[in-house]
Amino acid sequence: MNRIKEILESKGIKQTWLADKLKKSYNMVNSYVQNRRQPSIEDLYKIAEILDVDAKELLVSSKDEK
Repeated sequence: MNRIKEILESKGIKQTWLADKLKKSYNMVNSYVQNRRQPSIEDLYKIAEILDVDAKELLVSSKDEK
């Protein structure tokens, strides 16, 4: 699970903007945002850099789900 949707909303950033910066399709980014698909570690770090957050902020600990 990831928190990309929450971070985008809190920063007022559109998925289309992130897709453009990542050089990925809107559909791919939307899959990440909706947690249908998880980004690779490399892409996760790119997303964190683009959004100016620590990569850890994009992740949800599986321990928190219990």
